[in-house]
Amino acid sequence: MAASDPPPLYDPLYLQGIEKFNECDYYESHEVWEELWTEYRGDSRKFYQGLIQAAVALYHFGNGNIRGARKLHTSVHGYLEPYAPVHLGLDLVGFLRSFDTCLAEVAASTEEFPSIELNPELLPEIHLDPAPPDVT
Repeated sequence: MAASDPPPLYDPLYLQGIEKFNECDYYESHEVWEELWTEYRGDSRKFYQGLIQAAVALYHFGNGNIRGARKLHTSVHGYLEPYAPVHLGLDLVGFLRSFDTCLAEVAASTEEFPSIELNPELLPEIHLDPAPPDVT
């Protein structure tokens, strides 16, 4: 990168985690974001933690661990809502709405071991605005 080039808009690990998240590879998404979060000490630390927990909640849901998904569902809001409405290009209001829609049955369930299936049509995605420069 030349001295006159602007700095990258988004951290490469943030973008890599988003790519994995949108591919529904929630475990890998969580791993990538955790690598970023572990070393990060800035204002977005809890934001990254919220994304990690969102990925883990969806991973648990997809694997039938409804209790784990339910537990994380609530904490995701606690981490991400302070950054609303938009942070690092992510519309958090829209993201949390789609996340809640996807996990609505999970959040409402009071059974110890409910049988709830993930609906692929309701899976949340992350799209940044502005989009990263290399995205077409």
